Parts: sequence; C-alpha cells; structure tokens
Amino acid sequence: MKFTAPAGPNPIDQGKVIGHPHDRIDGRAKVTGTAAYAYERNSLAPNAAYGVILGSAIATGTITRIDTRRAEASPGVLGVVTYKNAGKLKKSKSHAARLLAGPNVEHFDQTVALVVAETFEQARDAAKLVEVAYAPTKGRYDLAAEKDNAVTPKAGPFGPPDTKVGDFDSAFAGSPVQIDSTYTTPAHSHMMMEPPASIAAWHGDQLLIWTSNQMIAWAVRDTSEILGIRHEKIHISSPFIGGGFGAKLWVRSDAILAALGARLVKRPVKVALCRSQVPNNTTHRPATIQRIRIGAGSDGKILAIAHDSWSGNLNSFREERAGAQTRLLYAGANRQVTHKLAALDLPEGNAMRAPGEAVGHLSLEVAMDELAEKLNLDPVQLRILNDIQYDPEKGPARPFSSRKLVECLREGAQKFGWSKRNAKPAQIRDGQWLIGLGMASALRNNPTQPSAARVKIDKKGHITVETDMTDIGTGSYTVLAQTAAEMMGVPLHHVTVKLAESHYPVSCGSGGQFGGNSSTSGVYAACTLLRAKLAQQAGWDPETTTFEDGKMAFSAQSKSLAEAAGPKGMSAEDKIDFADTQKKWAQASFGAHFVEVAVHRVSGETRIRRVLGVFAAGRILNPKTARSQLLGAMAMGIGAALMEELAVDKRFGYFVNHDLAEYHVPVHADIPHTEVVMLEELDDKSSPMKAKGVGELGICGIGAAVANAIYNATGIRLRDYPFTPDKLLDHLPPV
Repeated sequence: MKFTAPAGPNPIDQGKVIGHPHDRIDGRAKVTGTAAYAYERNSLAPNAAYGVILGSAIATGTITRIDTRRAEASPGVLGVVTYKNAGKLKKSKSHAARLLAGPNVEHFDQTVALVVAETFEQARDAAKLVEVAYAPTKGRYDLAAEKDNAVTPKAGPFGPPDTKVGDFDSAFAGSPVQIDSTYTTPAHSHMMMEPPASIAAWHGDQLLIWTSNQMIAWAVRDTSEILGIRHEKIHISSPFIGGGFGAKLWVRSDAILAALGARLVKRPVKVALCRSQVPNNTTHRPATIQRIRIGAGSDGKILAIAHDSWSGNLNSFREERAGAQTRLLYAGANRQVTHKLAALDLPEGNAMRAPGEAVGHLSLEVAMDELAEKLNLDPVQLRILNDIQYDPEKGPARPFSSRKLVECLREGAQKFGWSKRNAKPAQIRDGQWLIGLGMASALRNNPTQPSAARVKIDKKGHITVETDMTDIGTGSYTVLAQTAAEMMGVPLHHVTVKLAESHYPVSCGSGGQFGGNSSTSGVYAACTLLRAKLAQQAGWDPETTTFEDGKMAFSAQSKSLAEAAGPKGMSAEDKIDFADTQKKWAQASFGAHFVEVAVHRVSGETRIRRVLGVFAAGRILNPKTARSQLLGAMAMGIGAALMEELAVDKRFGYFVNHDLAEYHVPVHADIPHTEVVMLEELDDKSSPMKAKGVGELGICGIGAAVANAIYNATGIRLRDYPFTPDKLLDHLPPV
C-alpha cells in the first residue's frame, strides 16, 4: 500500500478499540516472570555454555601478545575466542569499530576475548587468567581540545549536516536584541534495565541468535556482513526486550561473540554484558558543545537564528545532530545550522533516545529563555510570537502536516498557573528553599519508515498478526493488536500478535519515534488487503463491505468471519510505503513543558516539585501506553538536566563511572507526580492511522525547562550540563 495523499475516512476512525487506554497484552507475562528475555530462553537452546567477555585495558594501540593457556586449563572451560581463532571477521557499516579487537585496539573495553565454560562463574574466573600485553598509543579523548580540528561530516540518511537560509551574519549584526551563548552537554549512557544479552546456536550452517535487539532485519544484515554468511542462513529472535533507547538498534559484541563461541565449542553459548561493560563496550550519546545566536527585533520577532554544534566520535563515525529542532521550531528569515565532527578515540557514540534533539533542546530552549529576559517578554509569549505553520527553511511550499505548538503552550500555561510566576529571579522562598518556574517547547521529528505485516484469520475467526516489529517496553504488542481488532471488527482478545522473528515480514522496527505509527500502518495495510480478499471471496464489493462484531456485511447480507474464512482460513501480507509524504509536508510532534523547582539556598541541591507536559502527537493509539512513554522520557530528560554524565578519564580514554552506583539516573524520590496532557489531534498527512510518533517527544525540552526554573529560583544561569550542586554553590545568594 502506498500512502501518497492525506488519509480520508477509514475503519480506524470508528475508535472502538483504537484510542482507548487498554492494558498491555504482554503485561501479565512480564509481571509474573513468564516473559522470556534473551538470556532466559534456555528451553530453545538446551545445554548452553556460558560466555564472559574480556575487554581491552587500553583505549588505542595494539595487542602484542595474547596467551589463553591458563584460561583454557581452568576448570570447566570449553574454549577461548580471540582474533587469532575467530576466523575472518569484517566490520559492518553500522559500527564504528570491530566488535572483536585484534591486533589493533580501537577503544577502551573493546572485546579482546570470550571465555566459554560450563558455568558463568567458571567463565568469569577464567577470563581473569587471559594474559594480554599491549603497546598503547596516544589517543584523543577531549572534545574541547579537539574542537578546532573538527570538520563538517558527510551527508547521512537525514540529509546534509549544515543548512543556511538568507544572510544570518548581516541580519544578526543588525538585530536590536542579540543572544550569543555557548552550552555543553556531556556524554550520556543508555543504562537500560536489561543489558545486551544473547544466546547463539548453530544447526549445521544455520545460525540462530536469541538476542535483545530493536531492529531485527538490521541485525540479520549486520551479522551477515560481520561473519560473512548469507542472510537466509541467519535467524534472529527478540520477542521481549528490557529497554533499549537506541543502544540495541544494532547487534553488539554479545551476539557476535556468542555466535563465535558456539561455533568454537559446538554447542549453544549465552553471553550477557555486565552492567559495568555497557558504557564502554557498547554505545553512548556523544558529548556536545553548542553555540546559539539569536537576533530579534524589539517586538520579539526573531530576525536571525544560528545553531552551531560540535561533537566527536570514534573513527569519525557520525555526528550528534543537535541542531535538528532548530531547523523547524521557530520562525526567522535568516538561519544557519552547522555541525562539526571531531575524531575521538572514545567508545562509539550513536543513537540515544531522540538523538540530536534531546540535547539540542537543552541549548536552544535556554537561549530562548535568555532572549525573553533580554526583551522583557514572557517566555511563553515569545514562543507564540515566533510560531510558524510551515518549514522555515523551505518556506510555504512545505507546510506542517499539523502543528499545535501554540495550543500546547497555552494549555500548559493555563493548567500550570504560569501567570503567577515572578519574572524577577530569586524572589520566591519556602523556608531554606528558593522556588522557581521554568518552561520550554518540545519538537521531535515524525519520521516514517516502510513496514510490513502478515495478518491471518483462522476457521474460528481468530486473527493473528506476524511482523518482525519489536516491543522494547513501549506497548507494540498492544497497539498492533488494537489496529487489527479495529480493522477486522473483532474484540481485542480475538487477536494474537507475534513479533520479532526474522522470518516474519520486515517492519520498521523500534527506534527514532517511528515505530508505533509506521508499524501499525503496516498492519493497517495488511488488514485492508485481508478485508478485500474476504469480500471478494464472498462475491461482495470490498469498498462497501463492513466489518464489525465478528461479522462482515454487504448490503442486506451478513456472515461471520469464521464462516467467511472457511476451513483453511486466509492470510494477507502487505507493506506500507510512505512515498514522498516527508517531502510534501514537514512532520513533527510538539509539546510544552512546565516545571517548578526548589533549590536549597545552602547546599545547592535541586528538587523537582511539579511537572506538567502538554503534547500534540496526532491520534493517540493507546493513551495508557503513550502516557507511560511520555512519563519515562520526561524523567530521562530531568536526569540529563540534573545528574546524568559519563565522566571521561582524559588520560586513558574511558568512562570512569560505568555502573549505576556512579552513573546517576533519576529514581522515584527524584520525580514528583507528573501530569501529562495529550491534546486531541488527527494528522491525516502522517499515515493512515492519522497518528504521529510520541516515544521520544517527552525527553525534548524538559531538561531546558528545569534549567530555566533553576535560573528563576536563583538568578544563576547555568550552561554546562548537568546542573549538579557544585555548579550552584559559589553563586547562590548570601544566606
């Protein structure tokens, strides 16, 4: 099915199942412990041995000697994989470095060996007996030090890294009011609950990997490329995933080393990374340096806006596009967005929830707060003044498919009591606490991806959906079941959803905020085809045949779906193709964050008191799961503002705080009751579902709202994230 024009009325509009807050259909299995995650799928790979990964002790250099004899002689050890016996391995295009080092070492904790033993404890102890000698070389570990060596990266899948419209320099120089500020964000770790884990087994020349992965087809592709075996010889399975946030978009060392270990010892091997291995052995969100310049008239209208960003990566792999939201969020005739990439020898930087926009908002939305103060204008009003209903770079020829930013701002301001905010900082106190309010806009692009599904109906009228789509805790099982139930006119419990097997039709996968909208559209397409086949078999007009209450009807005729399916049942497979809709319309989800903070006037501790987020993201397929996604993303954004930071040892090139004892993430005590409001909206240009992405929207802007609230509370303008107490202490008002 090609989606080329705005969606008209369709069965989804009935709203009998779609749009209702259904419980997750996989919820019972998860809370009872019967949902089998990657490392627990023992029944599919009986008698699995255990593999433990040994990582490099240097960041860059070469292995001069590797001696595995003591490890191999250790009790229970079945074998040790190194580059010397792994066979010919390639580096896939999806990775910055090889997943098995040797003889060259490209980053700290890069895998140098896998020890396989009968038990995990035996493998862990034997891994300490592998002797590795290195010849280290000097590395580059400091983004600030390498900033001047950064270059413009090549155009990637999201287009050119730099864009310019008008004459920014002249317009900025001539602007009556100017802001020119620099902000820094540190590297962040995904720190998902379930670390990367896999079980691998060989059946002849067939490789089976039960893993934790967000993109099944990509996993097959990259495994094929690395191991040099054909796609059809690889089966990937990942029905339950304990969080990913982008870290599991591509196969990592656990999957590839499990496959190599299984081939060596000729039995299944299971490998899970320790928590302390996740930051350095896998991926992270790269640090950034961002400069924001905004020129405005005395009336608050933006005349010139520039967002220049620097980030670094291993082997110049990819940049963090922190200027993405600046291209679309506000009006301004003269514009400039640039990205520079420095070569660093830190572990691979890659996608993390709302890549680019999550950290880009941390700068842009604080700069807007600074501009509002300089203009003596309310921050909400400044944003409303600079709203625009078309792509500000492309002009009116590319209007937004839908844009309710102003509605989000006004609704949020009214519900939060924004009018009571004292614009003068450091004026409101509650005992020893300084109280402040802050706000920020939110924009996250609404990308769409081709997505296929197979829908079957059996002789009892039961519907089964098959697609390699994944559920990373987002509720994919549920929204796909809701879509099929709505389309086929059956109750939700009459639908079974089967996900994340590589022999199922290739979906969009989970990532980039495109998963829910695109994958349900794929199921919509398959159901549309199945409806037509059922109608045609009955000799009815597919266009006017209706499906509801487990029956199909045409004119005065009616029959049950079971009867229509016949004794052999029926199936249909189709794919949604979004054609050029992204070129015709600018597409994004929008929101507005409002935060109240309290800052202790002696210790500098910041506590969040109230949080409100108002969002417009097209049709909300399941308000319950969507709210959960927004809440989680908002908590993650608060973490980025107040505590999250991968600290780099700039001498040796590794992340020091590589566990949850020292890499701090928000806990329940850090997050008060959070109110989420989702505005009614249908975006008929986004998809036949008239929905938009929502999973990454909540992290965009919330950290800047915290920053702006801290300034309102204390009068201290911080630009170096995270805003830990030490950065406030020397500047707090006298006690």
